[in-house]
Amino acid sequence: MVKNVDALDFLVSWYNAQCNGDWEHDFGFEIGTLDNPGFTLKVDLKGSALDGKTLDRISHSLEAEQDWWACWTEDNSFRGVGGPENLRSLLEAFRDWVRSLS
Repeated sequence: MVKNVDALDFLVSWYNAQCNGDWEHDFGFEIGTLDNPGFTLKVDLKGSALDGKTLDRISHSLEAEQDWWACWTEDNSFRGVGGPENLRSLLEAFRDWVRSLS
């Protein structure tokens, strides 16, 4: 596995690896926005190699008011929320969590 792969490229590669003709019809990932402002990330784990894996909530509040993020698993999904400059942090947290399970 390449160590320095971009976090977005990692998510896209992970998604493609799950697509088997069935999984992608019911599952996938979503990137959304928050009104405070910020981003959300939800990655479905059901039916993937990560099905049932858990992550206790991790969070980071940095110096700037809008520089924060948190990730956890809930309902067999990886979840993340973060400030408007922290989408990359959410993607990196997913990548790092997946790698930690290997």
